[in-house]
Amino acid sequence: MPIYNAQILEVDAAEARRYAGLRNAPTFGEKNIRDACLEALLLLDVRGVWQVYDYDCAARTVKSQPPVTINGKSIVKHLDGCTKVICMATTVGFDIEREIAKKFERGDYLASVLLDAAATAAVEQAADAMEKHFAATFAKDGFKMRWRFSPGYGDWNLTAQTELFKIAGAEQIGMRLTSALMLEPRKSVTAVIGLCKGQGTRDKGQGNCKACDRTDCPARN
Repeated sequence: MPIYNAQILEVDAAEARRYAGLRNAPTFGEKNIRDACLEALLLLDVRGVWQVYDYDCAARTVKSQPPVTINGKSIVKHLDGCTKVICMATTVGFDIEREIAKKFERGDYLASVLLDAAATAAVEQAADAMEKHFAATFAKDGFKMRWRFSPGYGDWNLTAQTELFKIAGAEQIGMRLTSALMLEPRKSVTAVIGLCKGQGTRDKGQGNCKACDRTDCPARN
């Protein structure tokens, strides 16, 4: 399975603000957010892994070994017309997670929250970088790409995480899956990306939020 190490040169401060729930607080100190983003850069250990499989759209089956059946109206609709899927995983590592915990334990709650938000922004940037790489790579073979779709979006049950974790090869980059189906490190992403011919990308950049029915989420676009 190919390993992808996306280099992040700058953590998106606007996205960090959004993940911290400060979108509607324009007077909140910009320096605090920038400092958190700069600190995050020193702690990131970005890694990614991915694998491409044939996809049987009619049977809703990823032709991995063993095959994996996709269940959930939203994900099945999203992959409609696709003949291949990319199963991917990426993480920004444990170091930043440990520092977030240290800040919280010593009562530096604001710094902990902001660093946590910066870490979330960073892992999403890493996943975005992988998507751009895939789009350029598979375009050469005439494929168009759907945006990434993760277990827990829409009605795709989180239990799908177990099989996706395996077929993406997440263990190769040091990721773990808990008994509660949570990814470790916490700032990690697993996802499926559909590849098709003759159909364009759907709602690029806002698809993840549009697929999710949590309208009260502070990170929602």
